[in-house]
Amino acid sequence: MGGIRVNPWLLAAIIAAVVIVVVIKRLKGEPVTTKELFITPAILIGIGVLSLTKKTDLTGTDLAWIITGAVVSAALGAVRGATVQLLDKGGVLWQRYSGRTFLTLIGTLVATAGFNVLAVKMGMHEEARPLQLAIGASFLGESLMVGLRGVASGIPFAPARTR
Repeated sequence: MGGIRVNPWLLAAIIAAVVIVVVIKRLKGEPVTTKELFITPAILIGIGVLSLTKKTDLTGTDLAWIITGAVVSAALGAVRGATVQLLDKGGVLWQRYSGRTFLTLIGTLVATAGFNVLAVKMGMHEEARPLQLAIGASFLGESLMVGLRGVASGIPFAPARTR
């Protein structure tokens, strides 16, 4: 009685597409809505946690590094979120990635890679790292920072888009 099996390459392609769409939207600038801030991180974290539940050989060391990695990813995402431009467009809050956001992103990738190397050297199984969880936690940290900065700005968030 196995669950649904998803091709890991297909899953990686879907996640890459989601990340690319989010980055492109934020490069162009987009209205800030609560839903838009948190839907992508929630989906990616959910996929990461789901992938962990399917692993039967996780150790305490693996879990400690996974949790620490998620916290580090969220903190690095918050640093990135501090570089996102917040604008008042038409009386609602908009966000836009800046050059500093991309410099921070490069630093984040380097720091995350170093953390992952350290985790494996210290006993974490390499296959125990759910990339989706790390990316989702990073987006969550960014979203929390953008959300806090948005609230502090006094500019109202954009209303949720209806279809």
